[in-house]
Amino acid sequence: MSASSPSARPASAPLCLLFDSDGTLVDSEILLAEVMGDVLPEYGLPFTARQYMEAFRGVRFHDIVAAQQRHHGNLTEDSLARLETSMRTRMQARMREELIAIDGMPDALDALACYPKAVVSNGPDSKIRCAMVSAGLAHHFGEHLFSAYTLGVWKPDPGLYLKAAEAMGYPPERCVVIDDAAVGVEAGLAAGMQVIHLNHFPDEETTPEGAIAIYHARELPAVIERLASTVTNTEEA
Repeated sequence: MSASSPSARPASAPLCLLFDSDGTLVDSEILLAEVMGDVLPEYGLPFTARQYMEAFRGVRFHDIVAAQQRHHGNLTEDSLARLETSMRTRMQARMREELIAIDGMPDALDALACYPKAVVSNGPDSKIRCAMVSAGLAHHFGEHLFSAYTLGVWKPDPGLYLKAAEAMGYPPERCVVIDDAAVGVEAGLAAGMQVIHLNHFPDEETTPEGAIAIYHARELPAVIERLASTVTNTEEA
């Protein structure tokens, strides 16, 4: 994790943008679902890609495994360690070969170049870095990568977004969370931040009250500009 100091905030940027990674910046959810659907059954934990997509998107890996153990029996510490190593290794291999950015996100990030931005993810730092490089998005974020594994707090706890905001030098009310998963939207709202829900499944998922729903990344720049104008107008009033 790398963080900017409060003095690094440019005066012309009224907002700081905090992006989730999986499913928000990069189209990794189906890859992760397929990897977990392959690996967990190898260790006696029945699981399918569909289960991940329907019930566990964005959820911490250890919590997913714990939920399966409650139904199918506990693994030994050695088996749990080998399970996680296998999953991480296979996932990184697939990301390097197959990962792409979410449709429209590269153009949206280009349009938002004047705003400071960070990646805030429930995944390990190595996974975030691999995702950003593989999808060609690393130059937008530099070292502003905040991992739950590094900071010791996982969404839906608001602490992950709050720690990222502090490191970026912005108060919560001047931060915008962009997240596709329920756990991330919940975390952003609980942190007192503006939240944009990138809703990929509008027929199945409802955007919580207080969050702004968008359905494609190309909608993002206009929403950010509107939020920024509101902040600027409030300060000038």
